[in-house]
Amino acid sequence: MWKKLLIIAGVIGAAAIVAKKVKDANHDRAVWHEAITATDAR
Repeated sequence: MWKKLLIIAGVIGAAAIVAKKVKDANHDRAVWHEAITATDAR
């Protein structure tokens, strides 16, 4: 019983970490895209 709960908690934790990394990577890519494609306002 406890072993199953521990495994499930580990899987959920790993999935949350992966989801956060993917979200952060997408955000970084969007920021870079905006910085590269923005018109120069000088």
